[in-house]
Amino acid sequence: MTERRALVFDILEALTDPVFLLDGRAIVYSTNSAARVVYPSLTEGMPFSFALRYPDLIEAVSTVLNGAHEKSLELIERVPVERSFLVRVTRLSEEVATGSLLLPLIMVVFRDLTEARRLESMRVDFVANASHELRTPLASLLGFIETLQGSARNDLKAHERFLGIMREQAQRMARLIDDLLSLSRVEMSEHKHPVDGVNFGALVQEMIDMLRPLARERHVEIFFQSPADAVFVVGERDELLRLIENLIENAIKYGQSGGKVEVCVDHSIINTTGVPEVELSVRDYGPGIAAEFLPRLTERFYRIDVAASRDKGGTGLGLAIVKHIVNRHRGRFAVESQLGAGAVFRVFLPQYSNYF
Repeated sequence: MTERRALVFDILEALTDPVFLLDGRAIVYSTNSAARVVYPSLTEGMPFSFALRYPDLIEAVSTVLNGAHEKSLELIERVPVERSFLVRVTRLSEEVATGSLLLPLIMVVFRDLTEARRLESMRVDFVANASHELRTPLASLLGFIETLQGSARNDLKAHERFLGIMREQAQRMARLIDDLLSLSRVEMSEHKHPVDGVNFGALVQEMIDMLRPLARERHVEIFFQSPADAVFVVGERDELLRLIENLIENAIKYGQSGGKVEVCVDHSIINTTGVPEVELSVRDYGPGIAAEFLPRLTERFYRIDVAASRDKGGTGLGLAIVKHIVNRHRGRFAVESQLGAGAVFRVFLPQYSNYF
């Protein structure tokens, strides 16, 4: 019996979920290391209810002690941070001697659902936001089509005006769908880190050349500073092009009031672990971003000014895509800004030549 009990305790100690063993009086008989990390104050010999004063949990323990085989419940802690647990209380066949009594042994297992709940909430929000973003231009298209088929059937001026608006709304939906697909592709491959070398300076120059017509249209001049020698990073070419495009295009659109955008590639960066990195910085001289908005910039569909973003063709996904591309490339992403002083977006990627 002693060997069997030792084996049980070894198994419990190996589990990553917090586990408590209680005797028939609901006193803590034993805990595993995960339980001691999550609830350090709940030690052996202490009544279970002293540290975990949740009526539903105490009732579940009492129900099992009174003869039920198992009881499950979801427990939500509000402080110090909100956490969700699936708690399973099970009566074991093992008994423990307490004085002259043999008391039943109860196992209480806490399975942390916090991350699963957070991801589910993000999924629900994502679907709701995507549906809303698509529904608005779609409703506009349907309205104009009905008008053209009805009262404006023979109005050529209305045809020209409405078709222009319809084209803009269709382009808006196409941009949104393109960004949704890009974000999905990056997330699906985020665990697969790139291994190829990419000439990063040449890639940035290529994208600047592609975006110069947009910059001229917005009366913005792009200045580019890059090392004379080729600079290689570990990366996937198409994703890095998308990252560069999103950052420079954002600077042109949202910082156009400053009249210029400065793009710089620097290969002299050494991170805190000693790994050489390449830095891409994109600076605009627009209105800047208030400090309280900075932490949320990479959230999906987050916009500081929804109307202004839509007017400029934004989908609310650009910086979310940048963040996930950076994560896949084992890089770092930072934003610096203050109102009235423009903004600087920085991406740090591992150099290729020194990476392996």
